[in-house]
Amino acid sequence: MPKCTYYTHSFVTANMPFVTSPLLICQAMKILVTGGAGFIGSHTVVSLSEAGFTPVILDNFSNSNPEVLAGLEAILGYPVIFYEGDCNDSGIYSRIFTEHEIGSIIHFAAYKAVGESMEQPLKYYRNNLGSLLALLDSMQQHGAGNLIFSSSCTVYGEPDQVPVTENTPVKPASSVYGNTKQIGEEILQDVASSLPFSIISLRYFNPVGAHPSGLIGELPIGVPNNLVPFVTQTAAGIREVITIFGNDYPTPDGTCIRDYIHVMDLAEAHVAALNHLLKVKREKYYDVFNVGTGTGNSVLEVVNTFDQVNNMHVAHQFGPRRSGDVIAVWGNVDKSAEVLGWKASRSLAQALKDAWNWQNRLPKP
Repeated sequence: MPKCTYYTHSFVTANMPFVTSPLLICQAMKILVTGGAGFIGSHTVVSLSEAGFTPVILDNFSNSNPEVLAGLEAILGYPVIFYEGDCNDSGIYSRIFTEHEIGSIIHFAAYKAVGESMEQPLKYYRNNLGSLLALLDSMQQHGAGNLIFSSSCTVYGEPDQVPVTENTPVKPASSVYGNTKQIGEEILQDVASSLPFSIISLRYFNPVGAHPSGLIGELPIGVPNNLVPFVTQTAAGIREVITIFGNDYPTPDGTCIRDYIHVMDLAEAHVAALNHLLKVKREKYYDVFNVGTGTGNSVLEVVNTFDQVNNMHVAHQFGPRRSGDVIAVWGNVDKSAEVLGWKASRSLAQALKDAWNWQNRLPKP
């Protein structure tokens, strides 16, 4: 937790002009956030700051925008600590660890598009696993032992039954992206079993929404790979129509089912996981947690809910199934509630309202 020291401080009041009083000065623990300018990373930076930590952001803007930093500063009211660099570069880690006393690391940085991963597998293996290994090497070199890893529900592959728990068998991944998360978890489990590391892997479901201020949100580069930004861009007239990939799945309405979690709920889960790591103070510790709402919604339900909460109709059409897509997955999140003391509190409707608010604040292309 933050290191705190009492100092004697003189200040002025209306009735007692010179008062000497002990003042509590806290040096907040610094948390390295790789990919901290990205969608989930930037919202987690806000939650970390609100919880009393000092985030140190590392990002190369390969899947984010420098304007995010201005949004963060507007929300927080002070400049963020930021380093521009590639998370595969051990030199940038050495610089950060030398210039800051880093208490823990949250590792978001990774390529994340399921479809692209099937088309460019080497790109995904090289980046997603290479950056993790470079980080672990630097952590070992500089004596940093606490890590929260951005994993994914894709590690469950095509589950035999839902909801999935942390004990659900990890099946062969349906995508290269999912496989990088599976392999990443295996690396971390091996590392934590033999080295003085304390590691948590958070298996996210589908983050959506934006900060309620509308100052940060999901900002895909080029054509969106995720559903909600494609919906908001279509509503804004940037895209002509939403294509829903497949309407012949064995689900109630024929479209895929996912667990859509508000990004601010997800951000707060990282703070809960960090506090848990600081509390257990155990070396050679590894655990995994599902981070979702515990409820599944179909792709078509998301589109219809967006229409309802924002009082509009967004054009959509059905297309062929997309390679790598799982039919249905949502999570049992009891373990996160019991161990981390965390539970999602925001609704899908709220997430879609916040996403539309964010989209409306963006300049028109």
